[in-house]
Amino acid sequence: MVLSMTKRQFDQSNRVVIVGGVAGGMSAATRLRRLDAEVTITVLERSGHVSFANCGLPYFVGGIIEEEGDLTLQTPEQLFDRFRLDVRVNQEVVAIDRSAGAVRTRSTISGQEDVVPYDKLVLSMGAAPVRPPIPGYERVRTLRTVEDATRLATEVDVAPDTAVVIGAGFIGLEMAENLVGQGLGVTIVEATPQVLPPLDPELAVLVRDELVTHGVAVETGVSVASVEERSVTLADGRVLGAEVVVGAIGVRPDIHLAELAGLDIGPSGGIAVNDANQTNDPDIYAVGDAVEKPDAISHATSLIALANVANRQGRRVADHIAGRPSRTVPSLGTAIVKVFDIVAATVGWNERRLQAAGRPFRAIHSHPFDHATYYPGATRMAAKLIFDPSDGTILGAQIVGRNGVDKRIDVIATAMAGGIAADQLADLELAYAPPFSSAKDPINLLGYMAENVLSGDCDIVGPQELGQLVEKGWPVIDVRTAEEHAAGAIEGSINLPIDSLRDNLASLRHGPVVVYCQVGQRGHTATALLQELGIVARNLDGGYQTWLAWTRAKERVPSTSIT
Repeated sequence: MVLSMTKRQFDQSNRVVIVGGVAGGMSAATRLRRLDAEVTITVLERSGHVSFANCGLPYFVGGIIEEEGDLTLQTPEQLFDRFRLDVRVNQEVVAIDRSAGAVRTRSTISGQEDVVPYDKLVLSMGAAPVRPPIPGYERVRTLRTVEDATRLATEVDVAPDTAVVIGAGFIGLEMAENLVGQGLGVTIVEATPQVLPPLDPELAVLVRDELVTHGVAVETGVSVASVEERSVTLADGRVLGAEVVVGAIGVRPDIHLAELAGLDIGPSGGIAVNDANQTNDPDIYAVGDAVEKPDAISHATSLIALANVANRQGRRVADHIAGRPSRTVPSLGTAIVKVFDIVAATVGWNERRLQAAGRPFRAIHSHPFDHATYYPGATRMAAKLIFDPSDGTILGAQIVGRNGVDKRIDVIATAMAGGIAADQLADLELAYAPPFSSAKDPINLLGYMAENVLSGDCDIVGPQELGQLVEKGWPVIDVRTAEEHAAGAIEGSINLPIDSLRDNLASLRHGPVVVYCQVGQRGHTATALLQELGIVARNLDGGYQTWLAWTRAKERVPSTSIT
Protein backbone atom coordinates (compact mmCIF):
# COMPACT_ATOMS: atom_id res chain seq x y z
CA MET A 1 0.00 0.00 0.00
CA VAL A 2 1.32 3.46 -0.93
CA LEU A 3 0.55 6.11 1.63
CA SER A 4 -0.17 9.66 0.50
CA MET A 5 2.77 11.12 2.39
CA THR A 6 5.85 13.01 1.31
CA LYS A 7 8.98 12.20 3.31
CA ARG A 8 10.55 15.19 5.01
CA GLN A 9 14.29 15.33 5.41
CA PHE A 10 15.75 15.78 8.88
CA ASP A 11 19.32 16.26 10.02
CA GLN A 12 18.61 13.91 12.90
CA SER A 13 16.00 11.40 14.02
CA ASN A 14 13.34 13.80 15.35
CA ARG A 15 10.47 11.33 15.16
CA VAL A 16 10.72 7.76 16.36
CA VAL A 17 7.72 5.47 16.01
CA ILE A 18 7.62 2.16 17.85
CA VAL A 19 5.18 -0.54 16.74
CA GLY A 20 4.32 -2.74 19.72
CA GLY A 21 4.99 -2.27 23.39
CA VAL A 22 5.54 -4.75 26.23
CA ALA A 23 9.21 -5.83 26.51
CA GLY A 24 11.26 -4.76 23.49
CA GLY A 25 9.19 -1.79 22.39
CA MET A 26 8.86 -0.17 25.79
CA SER A 27 12.51 -0.78 26.62
CA ALA A 28 13.45 1.06 23.44
CA ALA A 29 11.04 3.91 24.17
CA THR A 30 12.03 4.57 27.78
CA ARG A 31 15.77 4.12 27.16
CA LEU A 32 15.63 6.53 24.21
CA ARG A 33 13.84 9.12 26.30
CA ARG A 34 16.53 8.90 28.97
CA LEU A 35 19.13 9.52 26.27
CA ASP A 36 17.28 12.29 24.41
CA ALA A 37 14.83 14.65 26.09
CA GLU A 38 13.66 16.26 22.81
CA VAL A 39 12.99 13.42 20.37
CA THR A 40 9.32 12.72 19.63
CA ILE A 41 8.50 9.13 20.56
CA THR A 42 5.20 7.51 19.54
CA VAL A 43 4.25 3.99 20.60
CA LEU A 44 1.49 2.20 18.68
CA GLU A 45 -0.02 -0.86 20.37
CA ARG A 46 -2.87 -2.90 18.89
CA SER A 47 -4.05 -4.30 22.24
CA GLY A 48 -5.49 -2.25 25.08
CA HIS A 49 -2.36 -2.56 27.23
CA VAL A 50 1.05 -1.29 26.20
CA SER A 51 3.13 -2.32 29.20
CA PHE A 52 2.14 -5.50 30.98
CA ALA A 53 3.66 -8.63 32.46
CA ASN A 54 2.83 -11.17 29.77
CA CYS A 55 4.79 -13.88 31.58
CA GLY A 56 2.32 -13.47 34.45
CA LEU A 57 -0.76 -14.25 32.37
CA PRO A 58 -1.04 -17.96 33.38
CA TYR A 59 -0.90 -16.95 37.03
CA PHE A 60 -3.75 -14.48 36.53
CA VAL A 61 -5.87 -17.27 35.05
CA GLY A 62 -4.95 -19.41 38.04
CA GLY A 63 -5.94 -16.73 40.53
CA ILE A 64 -2.46 -16.37 42.01
CA ILE A 65 -2.36 -12.85 40.59
CA GLU A 66 -5.80 -11.69 41.70
CA GLU A 67 -6.26 -8.32 40.03
CA GLU A 68 -5.96 -7.61 36.31
CA GLY A 69 -4.41 -4.27 37.21
CA ASP A 70 -1.49 -6.06 38.85
CA LEU A 71 -0.41 -7.21 35.38
CA THR A 72 -0.22 -3.64 34.10
CA LEU A 73 3.22 -2.16 34.63
CA GLN A 74 2.55 1.27 33.13
CA THR A 75 -0.48 2.97 31.60
CA PRO A 76 -0.34 5.40 28.66
CA GLU A 77 -1.05 8.25 31.08
CA GLN A 78 1.80 7.25 33.38
CA LEU A 79 4.18 6.90 30.46
CA PHE A 80 3.29 10.36 29.24
CA ASP A 81 3.66 11.94 32.65
CA ARG A 82 7.06 10.41 33.31
CA PHE A 83 8.60 10.06 29.85
CA ARG A 84 6.46 12.26 27.59
CA LEU A 85 5.72 9.26 25.41
CA ASP A 86 2.80 9.45 23.00
CA VAL A 87 1.30 6.01 23.62
CA ARG A 88 -1.68 5.01 21.51
CA VAL A 89 -3.37 1.74 22.44
CA ASN A 90 -5.91 -0.14 20.31
CA GLN A 91 -4.03 1.12 17.25
CA GLU A 92 -2.95 -1.54 14.78
CA VAL A 93 -0.34 -0.67 12.18
CA VAL A 94 -1.60 -2.06 8.90
CA ALA A 95 1.04 -0.77 6.46
CA ILE A 96 4.47 0.80 6.23
CA ASP A 97 5.35 3.18 3.44
CA ARG A 98 9.15 3.19 3.48
CA SER A 99 9.49 5.80 0.73
CA ALA A 100 7.24 8.24 2.56
CA GLY A 101 8.55 7.37 6.01
CA ALA A 102 5.10 6.76 7.47
CA VAL A 103 2.87 4.04 8.85
CA ARG A 104 -0.88 3.68 8.48
CA THR A 105 -2.82 2.78 11.59
CA ARG A 106 -6.34 1.49 12.14
CA SER A 107 -8.27 1.68 15.38
CA THR A 108 -9.23 -1.78 16.60
CA ILE A 109 -12.33 -0.21 18.14
CA SER A 110 -13.70 2.25 15.56
CA GLY A 111 -11.86 1.18 12.43
CA GLN A 112 -10.74 4.75 11.79
CA GLU A 113 -7.42 5.04 9.95
CA ASP A 114 -4.60 7.51 10.44
CA VAL A 115 -1.09 8.18 9.15
CA VAL A 116 1.90 8.56 11.48
CA PRO A 117 5.21 9.80 10.00
CA TYR A 118 8.57 8.61 11.26
CA ASP A 119 12.28 9.21 10.84
CA LYS A 120 13.19 5.99 12.61
CA LEU A 121 10.82 3.05 12.99
CA VAL A 122 11.15 0.25 15.56
CA LEU A 123 9.16 -2.95 15.01
CA SER A 124 8.32 -4.90 18.14
CA MET A 125 5.34 -7.00 17.10
CA GLY A 126 6.34 -10.09 19.05
CA ALA A 127 5.13 -13.54 18.13
CA ALA A 128 1.70 -14.98 17.51
CA PRO A 129 0.46 -18.28 18.96
CA VAL A 130 0.49 -21.15 16.50
CA ARG A 131 -3.06 -22.04 15.46
CA PRO A 132 -2.93 -25.25 13.40
CA PRO A 133 -5.64 -26.16 10.86
CA ILE A 134 -7.42 -28.53 13.26
CA PRO A 135 -11.23 -28.72 12.94
CA GLY A 136 -12.83 -26.75 15.76
CA TYR A 137 -9.60 -25.05 16.82
CA GLU A 138 -11.34 -21.67 16.82
CA ARG A 139 -12.68 -22.65 20.26
CA VAL A 140 -9.15 -22.98 21.63
CA ARG A 141 -7.93 -20.19 23.90
CA THR A 142 -4.38 -18.87 23.62
CA LEU A 143 -2.47 -16.47 25.87
CA ARG A 144 -0.80 -13.45 24.37
CA THR A 145 -2.47 -10.36 25.81
CA VAL A 146 -4.22 -9.27 29.00
CA GLU A 147 -7.48 -9.51 27.07
CA ASP A 148 -6.72 -13.18 26.27
CA ALA A 149 -6.08 -13.91 29.94
CA THR A 150 -9.26 -12.12 31.03
CA ARG A 151 -11.41 -14.12 28.61
CA LEU A 152 -9.86 -17.40 29.73
CA ALA A 153 -10.17 -16.51 33.42
CA THR A 154 -13.85 -15.74 32.84
CA GLU A 155 -14.37 -19.18 31.29
CA VAL A 156 -12.62 -20.85 34.22
CA ASP A 157 -14.73 -18.89 36.72
CA VAL A 158 -17.88 -20.42 35.24
CA ALA A 159 -16.77 -23.55 37.15
CA PRO A 160 -16.09 -26.11 34.41
CA ASP A 161 -14.82 -29.54 35.42
CA THR A 162 -12.40 -30.47 32.63
CA ALA A 163 -9.64 -28.82 30.65
CA VAL A 164 -7.21 -29.90 27.95
CA VAL A 165 -3.93 -28.08 27.40
CA ILE A 166 -2.48 -28.68 23.94
CA GLY A 167 1.30 -28.47 24.15
CA ALA A 168 3.64 -29.34 27.03
CA GLY A 169 6.18 -26.55 26.68
CA PHE A 170 6.81 -23.84 29.26
CA ILE A 171 3.46 -22.07 28.86
CA GLY A 172 1.53 -25.34 28.62
CA LEU A 173 2.96 -26.60 31.92
CA GLU A 174 2.27 -23.28 33.66
CA MET A 175 -1.30 -23.36 32.38
CA ALA A 176 -1.79 -26.95 33.53
CA GLU A 177 -0.63 -26.10 37.05
CA ASN A 178 -2.85 -23.04 37.27
CA LEU A 179 -5.93 -24.81 35.94
CA VAL A 180 -5.42 -27.59 38.48
CA GLY A 181 -5.22 -24.87 41.12
CA GLN A 182 -8.66 -23.72 40.01
CA GLY A 183 -10.07 -27.19 40.60
CA LEU A 184 -10.22 -28.49 37.02
CA GLY A 185 -9.32 -31.97 35.90
CA VAL A 186 -6.51 -31.31 33.42
CA THR A 187 -5.04 -33.35 30.58
CA ILE A 188 -1.91 -32.25 28.72
CA VAL A 189 -1.60 -33.42 25.12
CA GLU A 190 1.87 -33.25 23.56
CA ALA A 191 2.64 -34.48 20.05
CA THR A 192 6.33 -35.19 20.82
CA PRO A 193 7.33 -38.18 22.99
CA GLN A 194 7.90 -36.11 26.15
CA VAL A 195 6.86 -33.05 28.11
CA LEU A 196 9.08 -29.97 28.04
CA PRO A 197 10.91 -30.74 24.76
CA PRO A 198 13.88 -28.41 25.51
CA LEU A 199 15.00 -30.94 28.14
CA ASP A 200 16.56 -34.27 27.33
CA PRO A 201 14.30 -37.27 28.10
CA GLU A 202 15.96 -38.40 31.35
CA LEU A 203 15.26 -35.00 32.92
CA ALA A 204 11.89 -34.41 31.25
CA VAL A 205 10.56 -37.61 32.81
CA LEU A 206 11.04 -36.03 36.24
CA VAL A 207 8.78 -33.15 35.19
CA ARG A 208 6.21 -35.64 33.95
CA ASP A 209 6.32 -37.38 37.33
CA GLU A 210 5.49 -34.12 39.06
CA LEU A 211 2.53 -33.51 36.78
CA VAL A 212 1.15 -37.00 37.37
CA THR A 213 1.70 -36.69 41.13
CA HIS A 214 -0.55 -33.63 41.12
CA GLY A 215 -3.31 -35.30 39.15
CA VAL A 216 -2.54 -34.11 35.63
CA ALA A 217 -3.15 -36.70 32.92
CA VAL A 218 -0.26 -36.61 30.46
CA GLU A 219 -0.68 -37.80 26.87
CA THR A 220 2.56 -37.69 24.89
CA GLY A 221 3.34 -38.88 21.39
CA VAL A 222 -0.20 -38.14 20.20
CA SER A 223 -1.74 -35.12 18.52
CA VAL A 224 -5.18 -33.52 18.59
CA ALA A 225 -7.35 -34.42 15.61
CA SER A 226 -10.33 -32.15 16.34
CA VAL A 227 -11.88 -29.92 18.95
CA GLU A 228 -15.56 -30.25 19.73
CA GLU A 229 -17.92 -28.17 21.87
CA ARG A 230 -17.09 -29.96 25.14
CA SER A 231 -14.39 -32.43 24.16
CA VAL A 232 -11.18 -33.05 22.25
CA THR A 233 -10.59 -35.99 19.93
CA LEU A 234 -7.06 -37.37 19.69
CA ALA A 235 -5.44 -38.77 16.56
CA ASP A 236 -5.79 -42.30 17.95
CA GLY A 237 -9.55 -41.87 18.29
CA ARG A 238 -9.81 -41.33 22.04
CA VAL A 239 -12.11 -38.56 23.24
CA LEU A 240 -11.19 -36.36 26.21
CA GLY A 241 -13.60 -34.20 28.16
CA ALA A 242 -12.63 -30.56 27.60
CA GLU A 243 -14.94 -27.77 28.67
CA VAL A 244 -11.90 -25.49 28.47
CA VAL A 245 -9.21 -25.93 25.83
CA VAL A 246 -5.94 -23.98 25.91
CA GLY A 247 -3.50 -23.95 23.00
CA ALA A 248 0.18 -23.74 23.92
CA ILE A 249 1.73 -25.35 20.88
CA GLY A 250 4.24 -22.57 20.40
CA VAL A 251 4.61 -19.22 18.70
CA ARG A 252 5.64 -17.90 15.32
CA PRO A 253 7.27 -14.51 14.67
CA ASP A 254 4.71 -11.88 13.73
CA ILE A 255 6.29 -10.83 10.44
CA HIS A 256 3.20 -9.95 8.38
CA LEU A 257 3.82 -6.21 8.51
CA ALA A 258 7.51 -6.64 7.72
CA GLU A 259 6.74 -8.82 4.71
CA LEU A 260 4.26 -6.28 3.37
CA ALA A 261 6.96 -3.63 3.66
CA GLY A 262 9.48 -5.71 1.75
CA LEU A 263 11.81 -6.27 4.68
CA ASP A 264 14.11 -9.28 4.58
CA ILE A 265 13.09 -12.45 6.42
CA GLY A 266 15.76 -14.77 7.77
CA PRO A 267 16.15 -18.53 7.26
CA SER A 268 14.28 -19.36 10.50
CA GLY A 269 11.27 -17.26 9.57
CA GLY A 270 11.99 -14.16 11.67
CA ILE A 271 12.85 -10.64 10.58
CA ALA A 272 16.50 -10.44 9.52
CA VAL A 273 18.53 -7.76 11.29
CA ASN A 274 22.18 -6.72 11.52
CA ASP A 275 24.30 -6.27 14.65
CA ALA A 276 22.51 -2.99 15.38
CA ASN A 277 19.09 -4.65 14.93
CA GLN A 278 18.53 -2.74 11.70
CA THR A 279 16.58 -4.40 8.92
CA ASN A 280 17.58 -4.09 5.28
CA ASP A 281 16.08 -0.59 5.55
CA PRO A 282 18.52 1.31 7.83
CA ASP A 283 15.70 3.52 9.12
CA ILE A 284 13.73 0.51 10.36
CA TYR A 285 14.81 -1.54 13.38
CA ALA A 286 13.25 -4.71 14.72
CA VAL A 287 13.45 -6.31 18.17
CA GLY A 288 11.97 -9.09 20.27
CA ASP A 289 10.27 -12.35 19.38
CA ALA A 290 9.73 -11.33 15.74
CA VAL A 291 13.47 -11.13 15.11
CA GLU A 292 16.12 -13.74 14.37
CA LYS A 293 18.92 -13.70 16.93
CA PRO A 294 22.51 -14.97 16.77
CA ASP A 295 22.81 -18.27 18.63
CA ALA A 296 25.71 -18.58 21.07
CA ILE A 297 26.34 -22.24 20.24
CA SER A 298 25.99 -22.39 16.44
CA HIS A 299 26.70 -18.69 15.72
CA ALA A 300 23.89 -18.90 13.16
CA THR A 301 20.59 -17.12 13.61
CA SER A 302 17.64 -18.73 15.35
CA LEU A 303 14.31 -17.89 16.96
CA ILE A 304 14.50 -17.36 20.71
CA ALA A 305 11.35 -15.95 22.32
CA LEU A 306 12.51 -14.62 25.69
CA ALA A 307 11.52 -11.41 27.45
CA ASN A 308 15.00 -10.55 28.70
CA VAL A 309 16.43 -10.84 25.19
CA ALA A 310 13.72 -8.51 23.87
CA ASN A 311 14.43 -6.00 26.65
CA ARG A 312 18.14 -6.09 25.86
CA GLN A 313 17.53 -5.56 22.16
CA GLY A 314 15.20 -2.63 22.83
CA ARG A 315 17.86 -0.93 24.92
CA ARG A 316 20.55 -1.47 22.27
CA VAL A 317 18.33 -0.08 19.52
CA ALA A 318 17.73 3.08 21.55
CA ASP A 319 21.49 3.44 21.98
CA HIS A 320 22.03 3.13 18.25
CA ILE A 321 19.32 5.65 17.36
CA ALA A 322 20.85 8.07 19.86
CA GLY A 323 24.26 7.68 18.25
CA ARG A 324 25.81 5.64 21.00
CA PRO A 325 27.90 2.50 20.50
CA SER A 326 25.72 -0.60 20.37
CA ARG A 327 26.56 -4.27 20.57
CA THR A 328 24.87 -7.57 19.85
CA VAL A 329 25.30 -10.46 22.26
CA PRO A 330 24.53 -14.02 21.07
CA SER A 331 21.63 -15.63 22.90
CA LEU A 332 22.02 -18.70 25.12
CA GLY A 333 18.29 -19.44 25.39
CA THR A 334 18.29 -19.54 29.20
CA ALA A 335 14.83 -20.50 30.47
CA ILE A 336 13.14 -21.73 33.63
CA VAL A 337 9.69 -22.95 34.65
CA LYS A 338 7.95 -23.85 37.90
CA VAL A 339 5.83 -27.00 37.73
CA PHE A 340 3.96 -27.43 41.00
CA ASP A 341 6.71 -28.13 43.56
CA ILE A 342 9.67 -28.54 41.22
CA VAL A 343 11.63 -26.25 38.93
CA ALA A 344 13.11 -27.11 35.54
CA ALA A 345 15.72 -24.92 33.85
CA THR A 346 17.83 -25.07 30.73
CA VAL A 347 20.53 -23.11 28.94
CA GLY A 348 22.24 -23.70 25.60
CA TRP A 349 21.60 -26.78 23.50
CA ASN A 350 20.31 -30.16 24.57
CA GLU A 351 21.80 -33.50 23.59
CA ARG A 352 19.29 -34.17 20.80
CA ARG A 353 20.03 -30.87 19.11
CA LEU A 354 23.78 -31.42 19.26
CA GLN A 355 23.39 -34.92 17.82
CA ALA A 356 21.25 -33.58 14.97
CA ALA A 357 23.92 -30.97 14.20
CA GLY A 358 26.66 -33.59 14.28
CA ARG A 359 28.59 -31.71 16.95
CA PRO A 360 30.86 -33.76 19.28
CA PHE A 361 30.02 -33.50 22.97
CA ARG A 362 30.26 -35.22 26.33
CA ALA A 363 27.46 -35.21 28.87
CA ILE A 364 27.69 -35.71 32.61
CA HIS A 365 24.93 -36.13 35.19
CA SER A 366 24.95 -35.22 38.85
CA HIS A 367 22.39 -35.52 41.65
CA PRO A 368 23.62 -33.11 44.33
CA PHE A 369 21.69 -31.73 47.29
CA ASP A 370 20.76 -28.07 47.09
CA HIS A 371 22.41 -27.37 50.45
CA ALA A 372 24.31 -29.13 53.22
CA THR A 373 22.54 -32.34 54.19
CA TYR A 374 23.09 -31.77 57.91
CA TYR A 375 21.00 -28.61 57.67
CA PRO A 376 17.25 -29.44 57.59
CA GLY A 377 15.34 -29.49 54.32
CA ALA A 378 18.02 -30.51 51.85
CA THR A 379 16.60 -31.87 48.58
CA ARG A 380 18.25 -33.44 45.57
CA MET A 381 18.38 -31.96 42.13
CA ALA A 382 19.17 -33.64 38.83
CA ALA A 383 21.77 -31.75 36.81
CA LYS A 384 23.16 -32.38 33.34
CA LEU A 385 26.15 -30.56 31.84
CA ILE A 386 27.10 -30.89 28.18
CA PHE A 387 30.50 -29.76 26.91
CA ASP A 388 32.96 -30.04 24.05
CA PRO A 389 35.27 -33.04 24.62
CA SER A 390 38.29 -31.27 23.17
CA ASP A 391 38.41 -28.01 25.10
CA GLY A 392 35.62 -28.17 27.66
CA THR A 393 33.50 -25.40 26.11
CA ILE A 394 30.10 -25.57 27.81
CA LEU A 395 27.41 -26.30 25.23
CA GLY A 396 24.39 -26.62 27.47
CA ALA A 397 22.97 -27.55 30.84
CA GLN A 398 19.68 -28.72 32.33
CA ILE A 399 18.62 -28.87 35.97
CA VAL A 400 15.46 -30.19 37.63
CA GLY A 401 14.90 -29.90 41.37
CA ARG A 402 12.94 -28.37 44.19
CA ASN A 403 15.30 -25.68 45.49
CA GLY A 404 18.31 -23.75 44.21
CA VAL A 405 17.78 -24.57 40.53
CA ASP A 406 17.52 -20.94 39.47
CA LYS A 407 20.83 -19.79 40.87
CA ARG A 408 22.70 -22.84 39.53
CA ILE A 409 21.42 -22.43 35.97
CA ASP A 410 22.25 -18.72 36.16
CA VAL A 411 25.83 -19.49 37.23
CA ILE A 412 26.23 -21.83 34.25
CA ALA A 413 24.69 -19.26 31.89
CA THR A 414 27.10 -16.64 33.22
CA ALA A 415 30.01 -19.05 32.81
CA MET A 416 29.00 -19.69 29.20
CA ALA A 417 28.76 -15.97 28.48
CA GLY A 418 32.19 -15.45 30.03
CA GLY A 419 33.88 -18.30 28.19
CA ILE A 420 34.49 -20.35 31.33
CA ALA A 421 35.08 -24.00 30.42
CA ALA A 422 33.33 -26.94 32.05
CA ASP A 423 36.32 -28.00 34.16
CA GLN A 424 36.84 -24.41 35.32
CA LEU A 425 33.50 -24.55 37.13
CA ALA A 426 35.46 -26.37 39.82
CA ASP A 427 37.40 -23.18 40.52
CA LEU A 428 34.45 -20.84 40.99
CA GLU A 429 34.32 -19.35 44.47
CA LEU A 430 30.61 -19.44 45.26
CA ALA A 431 28.78 -18.30 48.37
CA TYR A 432 28.48 -21.02 51.00
CA ALA A 433 26.62 -21.43 54.26
CA PRO A 434 24.74 -24.60 55.29
CA PRO A 435 21.23 -23.22 54.54
CA PHE A 436 22.24 -22.26 50.99
CA SER A 437 24.82 -24.68 49.64
CA SER A 438 27.62 -27.08 50.50
CA ALA A 439 31.34 -26.46 50.69
CA LYS A 440 31.42 -28.10 47.28
CA ASP A 441 28.57 -26.37 45.50
CA PRO A 442 26.64 -28.40 42.89
CA ILE A 443 28.32 -26.19 40.27
CA ASN A 444 31.77 -27.04 41.64
CA LEU A 445 30.86 -30.74 41.60
CA LEU A 446 29.98 -30.53 37.90
CA GLY A 447 33.35 -28.87 37.35
CA TYR A 448 35.20 -31.67 39.18
CA MET A 449 33.34 -34.27 37.14
CA ALA A 450 34.12 -32.49 33.87
CA GLU A 451 37.75 -32.18 34.93
CA ASN A 452 37.92 -35.94 35.54
CA VAL A 453 36.45 -36.67 32.12
CA LEU A 454 38.56 -34.15 30.19
CA SER A 455 41.79 -35.25 31.90
CA GLY A 456 41.06 -38.93 31.36
CA ASP A 457 41.05 -39.66 35.09
CA CYS A 458 37.59 -41.17 34.81
CA ASP A 459 36.08 -42.97 31.85
CA ILE A 460 32.30 -42.76 32.02
CA VAL A 461 29.56 -44.74 30.33
CA GLY A 462 26.33 -43.01 29.31
CA PRO A 463 23.12 -44.91 30.09
CA GLN A 464 22.47 -45.30 26.37
CA GLU A 465 25.84 -47.08 25.96
CA LEU A 466 25.39 -49.65 28.71
CA GLY A 467 23.45 -52.18 26.66
CA GLN A 468 26.15 -52.31 24.00
CA LEU A 469 28.86 -53.03 26.57
CA VAL A 470 26.78 -55.74 28.22
CA GLU A 471 26.34 -57.38 24.81
CA LYS A 472 30.12 -57.37 24.48
CA GLY A 473 30.42 -59.25 27.74
CA TRP A 474 31.25 -56.47 30.19
CA PRO A 475 30.08 -57.35 33.73
CA VAL A 476 28.09 -54.64 35.51
CA ILE A 477 29.15 -54.15 39.13
CA ASP A 478 26.84 -52.49 41.65
CA VAL A 479 28.99 -51.02 44.43
CA ARG A 480 26.04 -49.93 46.58
CA THR A 481 24.98 -51.70 49.74
CA ALA A 482 23.11 -54.99 49.65
CA GLU A 483 19.98 -53.17 50.86
CA GLU A 484 20.16 -50.66 48.04
CA HIS A 485 20.74 -53.40 45.49
CA ALA A 486 17.74 -55.35 46.76
CA ALA A 487 15.54 -52.24 46.53
CA GLY A 488 16.22 -51.86 42.81
CA ALA A 489 19.14 -52.62 40.52
CA ILE A 490 20.17 -52.95 36.89
CA GLU A 491 19.18 -56.41 35.71
CA GLY A 492 22.10 -58.84 35.74
CA SER A 493 24.36 -56.59 37.80
CA ILE A 494 26.65 -58.07 40.46
CA ASN A 495 26.49 -56.52 43.93
CA LEU A 496 29.97 -55.88 45.33
CA PRO A 497 29.65 -53.08 47.93
CA ILE A 498 32.44 -50.55 47.67
CA ASP A 499 33.66 -51.12 51.24
CA SER A 500 34.31 -54.78 50.48
CA LEU A 501 35.50 -54.29 46.92
CA ARG A 502 39.16 -54.97 47.73
CA ASP A 503 38.18 -58.35 49.16
CA ASN A 504 36.56 -59.37 45.86
CA LEU A 505 39.20 -58.29 43.36
CA ALA A 506 39.88 -61.86 42.29
CA SER A 507 36.51 -62.02 40.56
CA LEU A 508 37.32 -58.84 38.61
CA ARG A 509 40.88 -59.54 37.48
CA HIS A 510 39.89 -60.29 33.93
CA GLY A 511 37.94 -57.02 33.39
CA PRO A 512 36.79 -54.84 31.77
CA VAL A 513 33.81 -53.87 33.93
CA VAL A 514 31.16 -51.18 34.27
CA VAL A 515 30.72 -49.85 37.79
CA TYR A 516 27.70 -48.06 39.15
CA CYS A 517 26.27 -46.70 42.40
CA GLN A 518 23.19 -44.61 43.16
CA VAL A 519 24.28 -41.26 41.70
CA GLY A 520 27.84 -41.82 40.45
CA GLN A 521 30.01 -40.67 43.35
CA ARG A 522 30.82 -44.05 44.89
CA GLY A 523 31.07 -45.44 41.39
CA HIS A 524 33.80 -42.93 40.61
CA THR A 525 35.73 -43.93 43.72
CA ALA A 526 35.42 -47.61 42.85
CA THR A 527 36.42 -47.00 39.23
CA ALA A 528 39.54 -45.10 40.30
CA LEU A 529 40.50 -47.92 42.67
CA LEU A 530 40.09 -50.59 40.02
CA GLN A 531 42.04 -48.60 37.46
CA GLU A 532 44.90 -48.12 39.94
CA LEU A 533 44.97 -51.90 40.37
CA GLY A 534 45.19 -52.47 36.63
CA ILE A 535 41.57 -53.37 35.98
CA VAL A 536 39.82 -51.66 33.07
CA ALA A 537 36.74 -50.02 34.57
CA ARG A 538 34.22 -47.39 33.49
CA ASN A 539 31.77 -45.55 35.71
CA LEU A 540 28.07 -45.33 34.80
CA ASP A 541 27.39 -41.60 34.45
CA GLY A 542 24.88 -40.39 37.03
CA GLY A 543 24.57 -43.86 38.52
CA TYR A 544 21.44 -45.92 38.93
CA GLN A 545 19.27 -42.81 39.33
CA THR A 546 20.15 -41.45 35.89
CA TRP A 547 19.98 -44.90 34.28
CA LEU A 548 16.53 -45.45 35.76
CA ALA A 549 15.26 -42.07 34.54
CA TRP A 550 16.70 -42.68 31.07
CA THR A 551 15.14 -46.15 30.91
CA ARG A 552 11.76 -44.91 32.05
CA ALA A 553 11.84 -42.06 29.55
CA LYS A 554 12.70 -44.47 26.77
CA GLU A 555 9.89 -46.82 27.75
CA ARG A 556 7.52 -44.09 28.99
CA VAL A 557 7.04 -45.87 32.30
CA PRO A 558 5.57 -43.68 35.09
CA SER A 559 7.26 -43.66 38.47
CA THR A 560 7.66 -41.47 41.52
CA SER A 561 8.77 -37.84 41.55
CA ILE A 562 12.17 -36.64 42.72
CA THR A 563 12.76 -36.04 46.43
